[in-house]
Amino acid sequence: MLSLLLAAALAQQCGASGNQAELNACAASDYQQADKAMNAQWRVTLAKLRANDRENGDDGFGPPTAELLLKSQRAWLAYRDAECKLASQEARGGSMQPMLQSGCLARLTEARTMALKELIEER
Repeated sequence: MLSLLLAAALAQQCGASGNQAELNACAASDYQQADKAMNAQWRVTLAKLRANDRENGDDGFGPPTAELLLKSQRAWLAYRDAECKLASQEARGGSMQPMLQSGCLARLTEARTMALKELIEER
């Protein structure tokens, strides 16, 4: 059911004729754009947290915030990749599997980008 909804949404978004190869390419492009945006936000967020860490010095309450962000990002990337492999399993081996995986990667990556933005907006 989820896969049919995703396929319909991608077809509308991409203006695709319903050709699965076009839908796969569109979903991959969406993910690449989301990943590029997240990486840009990552650099901004990390720089801001490093600056805050330098400004505040060692407060004795644990590792610097930038170090924690790095650990968090690494764990999040592993989670995202595993989650999206799972989300695409319903179409395992089928022509729709790449679209499902890329669509999931794009959605989770966009959400992470927002979380990275919010992290520095609060400071």
